[in-house]
This record gives sequence, structure tokens and C-alpha cells, in this order.
Amino acid sequence: MSEVIRIATFNLENLDDKPDQIPTLDERIVIMKPQLIRLNADILCLQEVNGQEIPAQPRALLALDRLIANTPYTGYNRVSTMTADGRQVYDERNLVILSRFAITEHNQYKHDYIPEPSYQKVSSVPPEAESKSVTWERPIFYAKTTLPNGKTLHVVNLHLKSRIPVSVEGQKIDTYTWRTAHGWAEGYFIASMKRVGQALETRVLVDNILDNDEQALIVVCGDFNSTSDNVPVQAIRGDVENTGNGKLSNRVLIPCEQTVPESSRYSLLHLGKGEMLDHLLVSRSLLAFYNHTEIHNEILHDESIAFATDKKYPESDHAPIVAEFNIV
Repeated sequence: MSEVIRIATFNLENLDDKPDQIPTLDERIVIMKPQLIRLNADILCLQEVNGQEIPAQPRALLALDRLIANTPYTGYNRVSTMTADGRQVYDERNLVILSRFAITEHNQYKHDYIPEPSYQKVSSVPPEAESKSVTWERPIFYAKTTLPNGKTLHVVNLHLKSRIPVSVEGQKIDTYTWRTAHGWAEGYFIASMKRVGQALETRVLVDNILDNDEQALIVVCGDFNSTSDNVPVQAIRGDVENTGNGKLSNRVLIPCEQTVPESSRYSLLHLGKGEMLDHLLVSRSLLAFYNHTEIHNEILHDESIAFATDKKYPESDHAPIVAEFNIV
């Protein structure tokens, strides 16, 4: 007898509860709580969940608590990224995993498998005298869950570096204006380096899991800030077309969105064009139980048009995605 399991990912876009924020958290909850309920997820991976300060106490996810109040998710097991000392969540952009099933292990990885690369900027003013370390801002978040049939599901929650260029000293006139084209290009290159570096570290983690269990059930999901044919997603997928090694075919990760019609296959709108930047990639063993994928993008707004400020749109500019499996 099989059981339907729904796994979802959703970038909440800076979920917070600042005193002066517009729209307010209450206004955002009115729109976003029904989105979460509609997902009906058994495992929910969230990105961009900000922490709130509590006097004389560790920072906590109070805004998230309010968002999921009076929903089934309040009773779910929950783990999230934490600061290096393990005392509290980050101020901004935490990764969170909510699971109806037991979470037996969780961890976060940041330069655990891939050391910080060194790079010397060529367009900074004044010029850099030596190479400096390039680090990615957000860790990779991992959890191990136990499904009702006793099998283990490995869940990896990602938020890869955005495509916004990294600042280069002396190359910015203001926040949005670059002094030179080559300064912008170098900033974009460094951002790409961070994004691909995170992807490489994720792929090493996946291979380590498969080294211990070649038939492991794995899902890697989140905001990749990359389409499925971009280098970061390709690096994580490990397609045989790229490795040239058929013996690695069982280690390929498959994007669930490939079964969604191309006209509806987007999780973000930019300049009128739909882009699939959020993904659920699954191992072949998990693909055996795959049913279908839903991308809830029916009312997604274009985040790039002139009037599309966050003040006008309380919802996220990312669409939530859920994949369904019939687990035997």
C-alpha cells in the first residue's frame, strides 16, 4: 500500500516583522497563509525567513510562527539554519525545513567540503594588492527524515547566491549605478563564482550520501537563482551528458518541473518572461515514486516592472512549488 507524500519549496522573500515595514506582516499573512495551506505539504522547505530580536533572548523566527499559526504546519517538526555559535537563527535569509515526519538529523554546510577560493579583483579602485577569500553568504541546509514506511529521505534546502553583482570598490556611483561596464562584469563574475561554488559543495554532499547508500532517496530543493540549463543546476544534476560516464547514471538528479508544460514552467516573472529559478531535484530512487509537480504561479507578479515594488505586492515574487510522490 502506498502513501502520498508532498514535498514543497517556497522562497518567502524576506519574511520579517519590522515595525516600519510596508506591507506589514499582517498584510503579507493574509495573502501568503492560503498559499501555504494550498501546498498541503508533508515536507516544506522555506527560504528567506528572517529572524526577530527578543530582549535578553536568542533571535527567533517569530514572523514565521505568525505565518503558520492555525495551519497544520504548527505541529510539524522544524529545523533551521543557525549562527556559527549555534545559539540563534540568522538575522536574515534563514533556511527552514518543516516536516510532518520525524527529523532524525540536520546539519548545515558552508565551506565544509569546498574551501574558500581566493581571487584578486582587477577593476577595484585602488587596485587590490593581493588575493582575498571569496565566501558564500548562506550555508547549505540538510535534514534526514524518516518516512512512514521506515525509509530515510535526505532533504537538502538551498538558496544559491543571487545574480546581483557583488560590489567592487570604486566601481559604484550609487546602489544601482556602475561606473564602468567592466566593473559590473567583474561583480557579476564574483557573484557567479559564489553561486557555482555553493552548487559544487551541494554536489559533493549528494555524492557523499550516495557513497553510503547508492539507492538513497534524495531531494534537493530551493531557490537556485538559475534555470535548469545554467551551470549551477547542471553541476548539481550531474547529467551523464556532462560527465561522459554512464556508470554515474544512478547519481543523476532529475528536475521534477520537467513534467510541467513549458508554458507554465516558471517560478518568477522578470521583464515579462517566466523563469524557472526554483527547483526540486530528486534522485533516481525517489523518482521511482514520482507522481506530478505543481507550480502555483497563477497570480505571480512581474518583479521587474517599474511599479512592482514590495510595497504594492505583499506576496513573494517567487511561486511555491510542490511535487507529489506515491511512496510504497
